[in-house]
Amino acid sequence: MNPKAMTTHLSTWSLISDAGPLVKFILLLLLAASVITWAIIYLKWKMIRTSTEQNRSFVELFWNSSSLDEIHQKLEGFPHSQIAKVFSSGYRELRKLPVQQGSPEGTPEIANITRAMSRSHGIEVEELEKYVDWLASTASAAPFVGLFGTVWGIMGSFQSIGAMGSASLAVVAPGISEALIATAMGLAAAIPAAIAYNTLVNRMKKISLDVESFSQEYLNMIQRSMLSNKRGASTHGPESRANS
Repeated sequence: MNPKAMTTHLSTWSLISDAGPLVKFILLLLLAASVITWAIIYLKWKMIRTSTEQNRSFVELFWNSSSLDEIHQKLEGFPHSQIAKVFSSGYRELRKLPVQQGSPEGTPEIANITRAMSRSHGIEVEELEKYVDWLASTASAAPFVGLFGTVWGIMGSFQSIGAMGSASLAVVAPGISEALIATAMGLAAAIPAAIAYNTLVNRMKKISLDVESFSQEYLNMIQRSMLSNKRGASTHGPESRANS
C-alpha cells in the first residue's frame, strides 16, 4: 500500500467518520464534557478573580471608613464581593436588633448577628462552588469513558482479524487507531478538569477563610462597642463605627 494513501486513509477525521455508532457516541460525549469543562473553568476563574479583587477593595474601604453607614451606602460598588455581602447581613441584623437592657454584653444580639453572617457565608460559598463538582466528575469519569471506547475499538480489531483471517497492519490499524482516539479524548477531557478543580478549590478555600476572618473581626468590633457603651466609656477607632 502506498504510504501516502495509507496516511490519508488513517487520518484522524477519516477514522472518526468511519468509527462505529457507539464509538462516535463516546467521542461526542467526551467532546461535550470537554466543552462544558472549559466553560466552567472560564466562568469560575473569572468569578474568583473578580471576587478576590473586590474583597480586597472592600476590606480596605471597611478599615478606612468612619462609620458603618458610610460603608453600607457604598455596597453597590462591590456586587461580587463575598465579604461585602456577609457584612451587609451583619449590618442589617445589627440595625434591626439593638442592645437590650438586661443584656450587658449584648449576647443575644451578637448571636443573632453571628447566625445572619454565617448564613450569608454559607450561601456565598455554595454559590462559589456551584458547578465545580462537574470538574471532579469529569476528571474521574472521562478516562474510564475513553477506556470503554478503547476496549470497544480493540474488540472491533479482533473481529476484523477473525473475519479476514489475517492479522496484518491494514486489518488491525483502523480499529486500534479508533481505540486510541477514544483514549486521547478521555484524557483531553480529564486532565484540564483535574488541574482546574484542584486550583479552583484552593482559591475558593482562600476566599472562604478571608470571609471567616473578616466576620470574626467584625463581630469582635461590634462586641467591644457594645461593652463600651454599656460601661459609658467613650469609644474611638474602629469600634466606634458600630454605633454610627
